[in-house]
Amino acid sequence: MGRAYQNRKDSIAKTSDAKARVYSKYAREIYVTAKGGGIDPAGNLALRSLIERAKKDQVPSHVIEKALEKASGGGGEDFAVARYEGFGPGGCMVIVDCLTDNPNRTIGDVRACFTKTKCKLGAPGSVGHLFDHAAILVFAGEDEEAVLEALVGAEVDVSDIELEDGMISVFTPHTEYARARQALLDAFGEIDFAVDEMQFLPQTTTSLGEEDSVQLERLLDMLNYLDDVQRVYTNVQPD
Repeated sequence: MGRAYQNRKDSIAKTSDAKARVYSKYAREIYVTAKGGGIDPAGNLALRSLIERAKKDQVPSHVIEKALEKASGGGGEDFAVARYEGFGPGGCMVIVDCLTDNPNRTIGDVRACFTKTKCKLGAPGSVGHLFDHAAILVFAGEDEEAVLEALVGAEVDVSDIELEDGMISVFTPHTEYARARQALLDAFGEIDFAVDEMQFLPQTTTSLGEEDSVQLERLLDMLNYLDDVQRVYTNVQPD
């Protein structure tokens, strides 16, 4: 069994309202990434990856273009990263990543989600030390030795490489993301990454009973409904 990470399919919306929220979250992240590192994907690897991921999640081109156009202008919203940690049903651990222009509003909204589901928002660092902030690159392949050789040759710090069902998963510290991705492209040409992002990976996982699983699903639904919330991570073993 490979390391537990969130597959892109988890974020694909099923209803028009949910899709609009996914588009909005991508637009905000694209705007922040472009404003911070430049609007040219060729020179901003994080932006290039984000745009590719947005397209795979069927975000319309006009949403992406509008976010880039907004980032190229002066002024605009001043979004900041906010991260909250807490405990969900059955004592499971939860990390909530946000982009916000009003931290007071955001923490109030996040706390309300925890309170309404009888969960507890913790202090910064309360669970984060039990997760690894990792870059994950997953793509079709069979030769994990060649992949490792390419990464080591580029002096990339590799945490783990897995080969399962014709897919190679590369895990590196999040600080190595750009170098790892570029090393793979240099070695193997254009790659259609199935997963290409940074996530918080739990060092250990837990399983929940049926009642706690239902409550966790309610918590996740409430958090993901918030405009400021970008991603939610838990240490619950995926089904």
